[in-house]
Amino acid sequence: MIGDNSWVGDDCVFYSLGEIKIGSNVAIAHKVYLNTGGHDYQKTTFDIFSKPIIIEDECWITNDVYIAPGVTIGKGTIVGARSTVLKDLLPGKICVGTPARAIKSRK
Repeated sequence: MIGDNSWVGDDCVFYSLGEIKIGSNVAIAHKVYLNTGGHDYQKTTFDIFSKPIIIEDECWITNDVYIAPGVTIGKGTIVGARSTVLKDLLPGKICVGTPARAIKSRK
């Protein structure tokens, strides 16, 4: 599901084994990878699992960002280029790095 006034750039991948929710007024730049699933490496059968990804309203996901299964990105948060998001990000933050972490609040 994608909310009103949101857009997705070129060469993005939405690996949708699980649900993907994108709020309103969200900008997803080029080459962003949303990954909702994987394999359980602790089992010899490598069972497939899925977890939803939620990107709340007014977020900007900049170029070449990876977002892992089960992540929620809080309202108004910006994720910097080439970041890897492995855990939830709080609302209203600017986050960068691998793994992504908040470096300051958004004004």
